[in-house]
Amino acid sequence: MPDPVRPPYPSELDQLPDRDPQETGEWRESLDAVAAHAGDERAAYLVRRTVEHAQHSGLAVPALLETEYVNTIPTSAEPAFPGDEAMESRITAWNRWNAAAMVTRGSRQGLGGHIATFASAAWLYETGFEHFFKGKEGDGGHSSGDQLYVQGHASPGIYARAFLDGRLTEAHLDRFRQEAGGDGLPSYPHPRRLPWLWEFPTVSMGLGPISAIYQARFNRYLTHRGIKDTSASHVWAFLGDGEMDEPESTAALALAGREQLDNLTFVINCNLQRLDGPVRANFKIVQELETQFRAAGWNVVKSLWGSAWDEVFALDTTGALTRRLREVPDAQFQTYATRDAAYIREHFFGASPALVEIGKLLTDDKITELFKTSRAGHEPRKVYAAYKAAVEHKGAPTVILAQTVKGWTLGPGFESRNANHQMKKLTGKEFRAMRDLLELPIPDSKLDDELVPYVHPGPDSPEVRYLQERRAELGGPAPARKVHPVGLPSPADKPFDVLKKGSGSQEIATTMAFVRLVKDLMRDKETGRRWVPIVPDEARTFGMESLFPSAGIYSPLGQQYDPVDRDQLLYYKEAKDGQILNEGITEAGSLADFTAAATSYATHGEPMIPFYIFYSMFGFQRTADQFWALADQLGRGFVIGATAGRTTMTGEGLQHADGHSHLLASTNPAVISYDPAFAYEVGVIVKEGLRRMYGPDAAAQENVFYYLTVYNETKVQPPMPEGQGVEEGILKGLYRFKEAEGAAQDAPRMQLLASGTAIHWVLEAQRILAEEWGVAADVWSAPSWTELRREAMECDAAALRGEERVPYVTRALEGAPGPVLAVSDWMRAVPDQISQWVEQDWASLGTDGFGLSDTREAARRYFGVDAESVVVAALSRLARRGEVKAEDVRRAAEKYGLA
Repeated sequence: MPDPVRPPYPSELDQLPDRDPQETGEWRESLDAVAAHAGDERAAYLVRRTVEHAQHSGLAVPALLETEYVNTIPTSAEPAFPGDEAMESRITAWNRWNAAAMVTRGSRQGLGGHIATFASAAWLYETGFEHFFKGKEGDGGHSSGDQLYVQGHASPGIYARAFLDGRLTEAHLDRFRQEAGGDGLPSYPHPRRLPWLWEFPTVSMGLGPISAIYQARFNRYLTHRGIKDTSASHVWAFLGDGEMDEPESTAALALAGREQLDNLTFVINCNLQRLDGPVRANFKIVQELETQFRAAGWNVVKSLWGSAWDEVFALDTTGALTRRLREVPDAQFQTYATRDAAYIREHFFGASPALVEIGKLLTDDKITELFKTSRAGHEPRKVYAAYKAAVEHKGAPTVILAQTVKGWTLGPGFESRNANHQMKKLTGKEFRAMRDLLELPIPDSKLDDELVPYVHPGPDSPEVRYLQERRAELGGPAPARKVHPVGLPSPADKPFDVLKKGSGSQEIATTMAFVRLVKDLMRDKETGRRWVPIVPDEARTFGMESLFPSAGIYSPLGQQYDPVDRDQLLYYKEAKDGQILNEGITEAGSLADFTAAATSYATHGEPMIPFYIFYSMFGFQRTADQFWALADQLGRGFVIGATAGRTTMTGEGLQHADGHSHLLASTNPAVISYDPAFAYEVGVIVKEGLRRMYGPDAAAQENVFYYLTVYNETKVQPPMPEGQGVEEGILKGLYRFKEAEGAAQDAPRMQLLASGTAIHWVLEAQRILAEEWGVAADVWSAPSWTELRREAMECDAAALRGEERVPYVTRALEGAPGPVLAVSDWMRAVPDQISQWVEQDWASLGTDGFGLSDTREAARRYFGVDAESVVVAALSRLARRGEVKAEDVRRAAEKYGLA
């Protein structure tokens, strides 16, 4: 017989003392009695009520991760709606119409567009625009306002509202997705294409959520560091329930919960559909998301059912209705929205005797209303209540799970159909039905089946006046991107001059040279506080531990523990005003940080200078999509690929060996990429980058960001060569570093080009060629193959316009005797970018293929790029020209063990 006090199953509570086992048993027996006499639903209800009461009483009871499939805020608890609901309904109707008209008109040219997403989310946006989203015109025009991450596929609705507001014209709408002429509207939120309107690119799904989290976090960072008080700013991210499948969408939820980012709200449009079908066909996406967000420490507000459901829930005295709502999978709900009342009676209310009785009390019209139209996301009072609860909640971020119908108001051919994401137009008949549903004053005579009109109530209409008054009260138009140009003073020359002098006899890596430079720049009285060091955990790998005590690692809680290395000089120091963002093992999170800092000049009117340092292999390769979004958002800063090149990472193996990130970077037009060979090159490049992105002349600042690859191989860093043209050559991408010395007049000649760490192998090859083979080789440093290529391509384009421009690389190498051999720690395709503009015979050596674990020397021999391999390759090129004997190539290969 089971023990009435101790349950017949193991529990973690068994290891804790129970001071009154008898009382515990009585509570358990009471629950069993309720279940036996009133049913499981009643027993579960009492447990929920007890836990809820305990939480509100301040007892330390773990929160439940899932609640019933009902609204978090009952109708009886909804706040009074502060606006004119009828007026806002008319405004929303105009926006719905014009959004659909814009896409439909554009579809005549095969341009595409999306209608169904905004149709489902129209009230989610309109309620925010009328009552919540703060603009940037407060505080004398220097307010940060709120940051809005608009769901990309909903952009037609935002354009439609800007049209109603007078910020766009019919001509603009008719150039939706027609940007080649320069005055069109981009398909999605693209700041680079429409910089006065859009702040954040969001349509590469998944990037919006993680970017919003780190933006909210960066807002706090600015406040805690005393840069700008952003406490009045709120970050809103509008997302799709299908978008939450992307790993980036949920990757940083715990960060937001852990740091209690109550300045952040996610609004997830739960229309239960992704691009091709149901989000969770056999499950429930709302319940799944609720569990995820609650577990991560978020406040969850479910806004699912419209007010028509209130009287039906009141009939649910047994819990049968809520149980049925919880068990029906999403795909079935989607079907209910498209079927008649008889079908719903049979398949929903026919599931149990108690539901059958409830169904008998409902008319067919009532059932149709419940399942086809009554969604909380389509009722402004429900949306307002959810938003108000979100902005008033303290101590945690909020997610609003708002249930809607995808394609709502577009007619039965659109609503809840699997294919509606790909449906680009409405027919004339469908527009007439939509007009009638929305009660818009558009006569039949204006409705042409071929060209549906845009409609506008007039600039002095009550609707437009209401809209503009509401926006004025909230601080001006939204969304809006405003830049208040701020030029930063140039830093002192001293930190750069240190690098120009070289390292003497000391061996240092260019990674360390960069860190030393930035450490000195962070001491600058004018601009030092604006540097934002960002690193995904391995700061010590990159020699950044020296920044810990002086700059501090940012934490909103400060340091609430005694660090284990407190007695060491370079101890781990966290601080509320810390400058370093040490993000843990997350390149995606670190780059989201970088993006927020890199665009602070626009978002907040405060230019910040971020540098993000990472293993070069795990930068562009892992997060290239985010780098494109960064370019779209017009970000500025320094990206540092440390331990760069395929052979510098000794023993790390295939996945750690980067031989291609410069190729990936070269595909992004906003990236200015360099592979510096020496410390002084790093200094010259950083100084120029600061001028171009942050210089004193704010009007000349450029929306680019720099990618520098640096190596962790310690070498003696030489002083910068004297003479004119060295700095120009560094920045343009090529200069002669060391000419051949003491060669005979008739010696075979060779030009050796190298970047990054390869310069050291090439210098050794230069010596061997001269001493052992009588070959005179000049050594050139090529800090940027990509910049050389871009400049050459500009010259080619100019030539097509009739201009005479010779590419810099052609001019630099003009007259240089002998063939050219380019060597790098990258794939040959990296230096080969410039081959067509080199007049001499061209050849290259590189590290094509997978990386491998071994010593640097062995890896370089394996790839054929070490000094001896360069020598043999050089002799081979000369032998083809008849300038050395073919036998010498064979002899060299045998001598160096390459044969």
